Amino acid sequence: MGMIKEFKEFAMKGNVVDLAIGVIIGGAFGKIVSSLIDDVITPLILKPALDAANLSNIADLKWGAVKYGSFLSNVISFIIVAFVLFMIIKGMNASKKKEDVVVTVPEPTAQEKLLMEIRDALKK
Repeated sequence: MGMIKEFKEFAMKGNVVDLAIGVIIGGAFGKIVSSLIDDVITPLILKPALDAANLSNIADLKWGAVKYGSFLSNVISFIIVAFVLFMIIKGMNASKKKEDVVVTVPEPTAQEKLLMEIRDALKK
């Protein structure tokens, strides 16, 4: 029974739950990025290049037996994800209030004051 309790404590820790939520949101975000590339970017930006190659999908691009179109699509996806994450983190950092760090030097104790007086007297 101890192992089940230990596993339950492990599974319910904040970090594990946060990680699970992050993975689920990441999967959903991946679908959004794929749709953005396949349904928006490819038709708008890459349409002239695809029309010149007589293709309808970027993944169909190939050079001989090498299908580099799928790779190109994944590179575009990565760049978009990296840029969106950069913008999100930049926005989060800007929204954080910059706290002024005030360094206060503690007042020396009576014993420290006495030791400083002794040190100064010995120097003379």
